[in-house]
Formats: sequence, C-alpha cells, structure tokens
Amino acid sequence: MDYLLKTEPSVYSFADLQREKETVWDGVTNPVAVKHLREMKPGDRLVIYHTGDEKSAVGTASVISVNTSDAKNPQVKIKVGDVLSKPVTLAEMKANKLFAESPLVRQGRLSVVPLTKEQWKFLEA
Repeated sequence: MDYLLKTEPSVYSFADLQREKETVWDGVTNPVAVKHLREMKPGDRLVIYHTGDEKSAVGTASVISVNTSDAKNPQVKIKVGDVLSKPVTLAEMKANKLFAESPLVRQGRLSVVPLTKEQWKFLEA
C-alpha cells in the first residue's frame, strides 16, 4: 500500500529525514490517521508532504517496521527515499481528477492518507 504522510517542515522536514536516514513516525492523534498507521506494512511506499506555507509533496520514504503494541500510538519506523523531481503542490493535486475522492482533498486535516497506485505514479512523475 502507498501512503502520504503530512508534516510541518518547521517541526520535521524531508531534509531532516534525509539527514537522519531513518525516523519513527508517531505522535499522530486523529483516529483515522492512527488506523492508517496501524495498517502499514514493511515495504509500503510513502510520500512526504510539507504542510504550512509549502503545501506540497516533496519526497519519498518507505516503511521499515510497525510497532502496534500501543494501539493508540503506533510507531512506524521509516527510511528516506528520494526527493521528488519537482514538488507537487496541493493545488496541482486538487486540479487532478485522480484526487477527487482522496481524503487529502476531502479531509484536509488528515495527516496520514492512503494513496492509490495511480496517485503514487502522478506524485512520483
């Protein structure tokens, strides 16, 4: 499965992930987002999305492991992937029919969003 993870770049950016190579993605509180974290599996592909002023997908990562021993606060260990060839803005996603039904557009505050294979291809291109 593919997912988009939102982060405020002033708190933790893709550049931080690049520097650290790996991190634990936790601290998510929205019940739907927590559900998505619990569903992740090692090898799942991730798109890192900067919120705030940027509002754009900027890079990729992948899931290394998932610890669901605390059901309310799953900890997903991720490793850095690649910088996207060009950032993909929220406006570009909203303008693309592939995202018409996406929680990214329909539930703007959701911090973990599942992606279809087609959405992944669009973001990675």
